[in-house]
Order: sequence, then structure tokens, then C-alpha cells
Amino acid sequence: MPKAEQDSFFERVYEVVAKIPYGRVTSYGAIARYLGAARSARMVGWAMNASHNREDVPAHRVVNRQGVLTGKHHFPGTNLMQQLLENEGHRIEDNTITDFRETFWDPAGEL
Repeated sequence: MPKAEQDSFFERVYEVVAKIPYGRVTSYGAIARYLGAARSARMVGWAMNASHNREDVPAHRVVNRQGVLTGKHHFPGTNLMQQLLENEGHRIEDNTITDFRETFWDPAGEL
């Protein structure tokens, strides 16, 4: 993918992620589907990895389709992603959000 096209995709991802409400979470795949790129969940992950210098992108609210904190190692420190989610009321066990289904936010149905 050309850099300009990648940059544009990343910006579209960031626009969606910025709208995830406090206390809610979504998945890489849900964002990809919303953007009309259903097979691009991995690209959404790359966008999240590249977003850590942006305070307007709550990347901690994006996890895998089972609620696992797969991007955890991209946050500074050892438990920052988990701490941010717990601060929003989530319970985490074994790197997985226990209330994932109840707090899942699907941009296709919400935006």
C-alpha cells in the first residue's frame, strides 16, 4: 500500500477510535468492517501501534475479537493498557476483558 494511502487509512481509523465512548471497547475487525475493509483488521492494529504519540486516539479501547489485550506490549510500561481499561471500569483477567460482550461498541451500529 502506498504511504499516502496508508496514511489516509490510518487517519480514518483514528477518526473512528476517537468516537469510542468512555467505558466501551471495540475490536480491530469491527473498525475494519466499518471502514469497508473487512480483511484489514491487521492494518487497524498497525494504525493503533502508530498512534501512541496521539492523545486524541484512545488506542487502549481497541482489542482483538475475543477481548484480549493483544496490543498491550505496544504501550509504555508493563500494564498501562490494562490500567487504562480498569480505570474505565473494566475487569481484566488473563489479559482479557471479562465484560467484553457487554461493553462492546460496534461502530457499524453506533455511527
